[in-house]
Amino acid sequence: MSAVPFEPRPLNASEHAVLEHILSAGFVGAAALRGQLDRTEVVATWGAGSASVDLRVRGLVRHPAPASVPLPVDALVHDRAGEYIGELLVWAEGGTTLSALEYAWVTDEMPGSLPSVDQIQRTAQ
Repeated sequence: MSAVPFEPRPLNASEHAVLEHILSAGFVGAAALRGQLDRTEVVATWGAGSASVDLRVRGLVRHPAPASVPLPVDALVHDRAGEYIGELLVWAEGGTTLSALEYAWVTDEMPGSLPSVDQIQRTAQ
């Protein structure tokens, strides 16, 4: 899928809750990344109907962007019956600036929205 850029918008309630939950895992740098949430905007989706989004943190001076890396958190998603249906990855430029929220699924149908926080089993790696 290719990114579908649009006018930046604030995180919606679901995106904010999911990111806050994942960033509450105990890993180095998590507190600094949580501190970016109120300044984080969504700038693109990963395709029509995709729950995965590209992020930008307002107010940060942009330099040539270092590579984005996934944060060291396992965020496994289970449906209401307890079946594994995917995982969430949070990407950060250079590991220090939020850059994307990815919902990777293993079901036949692409999810059209993020899971609720109670469906996410999160542990730091």
